[in-house]
Amino acid sequence: MTTRAHRNRLDLEPDTVERDLVKLVLTVVELLRQLMERQAVRRFDTGELTEEQEERIGLTLMLLEDRMAELRDRYGLRPEDLNLDLGPLGPLLPRE
Repeated sequence: MTTRAHRNRLDLEPDTVERDLVKLVLTVVELLRQLMERQAVRRFDTGELTEEQEERIGLTLMLLEDRMAELRDRYGLRPEDLNLDLGPLGPLLPRE
């Protein structure tokens, strides 16, 4: 197993359980954030939203991304640390 693959797995150890739990929660939030962002882009492209709605969604997504960065920094995580290795299925999140 490569070091990189091992690093992206969730290994629960008694001394790192808080960080690992935060990593798991942030991974789920990041997955949802990316899905929301894709949905918003689709809605922008189809013209379903008013200008005010577009601005509100854009601001909300920016604030969520900022808060995620703050939490990653607090727990010493990088964005790629949130991309859990699902073994034969590959990484959880699409690579940018």
